[in-house]
Amino acid sequence: MTPSQTSARRYAYKRLAMILLGGVAGVAVGLVAVYGMGRLLRNAGGDASCAPAVEIARKIAPFVKGEVAALTPAAKPLRLPGLSFQDDKGQSKTLAEWRGRTVVFNLWATWCVPCRKEMPALDALQEKLGGPEFEVVAVNIDTRDPEKPKAWLKEVGIKHLAYYADPSAKVFQDLKAAGKALGMPTTLLVDRSGCEIATLAGPAEWASEDAVALVKAALQK
Repeated sequence: MTPSQTSARRYAYKRLAMILLGGVAGVAVGLVAVYGMGRLLRNAGGDASCAPAVEIARKIAPFVKGEVAALTPAAKPLRLPGLSFQDDKGQSKTLAEWRGRTVVFNLWATWCVPCRKEMPALDALQEKLGGPEFEVVAVNIDTRDPEKPKAWLKEVGIKHLAYYADPSAKVFQDLKAAGKALGMPTTLLVDRSGCEIATLAGPAEWASEDAVALVKAALQK
């Protein structure tokens, strides 16, 4: 085979590769046309029905500063998984039972020093804004002595938060699987439909003017 023939064959192979790649791209475009962006969004973890929560996230963006500057507003619609836990009587609860209310959903444990530090602030936030439209739902994930967190809350004077717990810590694993729990504490701002508005990894001063203003902005209809 002459050098010119070798060069021609290499060129032919390159052209064939480009055609095949173009065909793959064409299939992808066809999938968008056939299945629609809504279905592709759902397959990517989004939920078109949660689009209003993203609008709220954009609305509260100017309030993400100061004591709540570490908050991350939702960039795409995401319905949170079916989070299950227990109340103080051991009765099963799910986050879906708070539909119709905006929620600050917090995971904490007595072994988590930052968690213990922010609990009084979460209690104060519940006292200031808690009601038919809003609630702080703080779920303890201690996996050993179930009485320890209750005793600690009483010791530090937490009076306005209802007690919720998940001794299996599955609620943390479920949020971790959804990419929304990297460590402790983990806090999510959830809209009335159970969709993510924003997420915070780590503690915050939830009773501060910054936090109260942000939550009030999320509550505005």
